[in-house]
Amino acid sequence: MLVLAFLIGVVAGMRTLMAPTAIAFAATLGKLQLDGSWLAFFASRYTPWIATFLALGELYTDKLPTTPSRKVPVQFAARLVSGGLSGAAIGLSAGSLWSGLALGVAGALVGTFAGSAARGRMAAAFGNDRPAAFIEDAVAIIGAIVIVVLL
Repeated sequence: MLVLAFLIGVVAGMRTLMAPTAIAFAATLGKLQLDGSWLAFFASRYTPWIATFLALGELYTDKLPTTPSRKVPVQFAARLVSGGLSGAAIGLSAGSLWSGLALGVAGALVGTFAGSAARGRMAAAFGNDRPAAFIEDAVAIIGAIVIVVLL
């Protein structure tokens, strides 16, 4: 199960809010046991919907020409925090909070740099960033769904 902590981190590296959205749905569906922990907020009945709203906003703003690179300090740190928290939730449910947290952060590092490189290559091939951005969205969304199903 801890490999899923790494993979949810990769999702966070591609789309910051997609990972916590997936974790919130997994927790609400009872696939993650977070009761009594500091991560129990993920299991609130409102969290998945709030997270979904925020993730949709991220999907929209990612396509704007004024959106900064994912590698600038604020966006980079947000991806690491998102991956770490999401990985920690999976790790806690598997009995290893700190391993989950570390794997989530490591996955976010990989997702940030690999996602940026892949998107850059696709944008160059398409001659336009928008199709590459939509493909990256699809990979992040499908990845998050697969992780929730596998939990």
